[in-house]
Amino acid sequence: MNTQMLLSFLGAVAANNNRPWFKAHKDDYLMAKADFEDGIGKAIAAISEFDEEISHLKVSDTVYRFYRDTRFSPDKSPYKRHFGAYICAKGKKSLRGGYYIHVEPGACLLACGSYWLPTNILTSCRNEIMANIDEWRRCVESKAFLKYFGRPSGNGFETSRGFGMSMLKTCPAGFPRDYEFLDYLRLKDYCCWTPVADDFFEGNRWLDEACKVFKAAKPMMDFMKSVIDDYE
Repeated sequence: MNTQMLLSFLGAVAANNNRPWFKAHKDDYLMAKADFEDGIGKAIAAISEFDEEISHLKVSDTVYRFYRDTRFSPDKSPYKRHFGAYICAKGKKSLRGGYYIHVEPGACLLACGSYWLPTNILTSCRNEIMANIDEWRRCVESKAFLKYFGRPSGNGFETSRGFGMSMLKTCPAGFPRDYEFLDYLRLKDYCCWTPVADDFFEGNRWLDEACKVFKAAKPMMDFMKSVIDDYE
């Protein structure tokens, strides 16, 4: 990717988030969009080498719209301040885990897993963890997983890296309060992320490092897919 061009455009959008400015700079948007999508196409090909389930995806299946839905938001800015793509075998709206790529000035990151899960599926995931705790720990306590994501935090993207966007303050209902690995049950999602530098995506060299990050998270995602697939 041409990160200098992408970040320059996104910085300009953040400073001029209105329709007249955007219309006047539509060519800049189309150029940035094409560059980002080219990078995502290469990412799909690279990830497919270790996760064949996503090999059928087209770039259009993964990239989020740049136009914001402002109907229910107090922020009426019409455009996003980032480019994002979610590479998931069952699509962007699936509950199933996938690979997320986020380009934003000062906030670039790689993320994996399931961001939001309904209570009934969360309960099933928690039961699965308890029933197979040794396997689960091999997934989320591996050297590579801890290096990139750390342990359950529940602090969202406010942390430099993380596992779990949010956590219950106490034990979930119906589960033992004295369970040794309670933090894994308190998670309200099974998403993990790691920040990267603004110039991380420059050129094509980033693909190898991104795949290392995604490979570290894949065992955790596969564990959860075995539960989530029963609901989708």
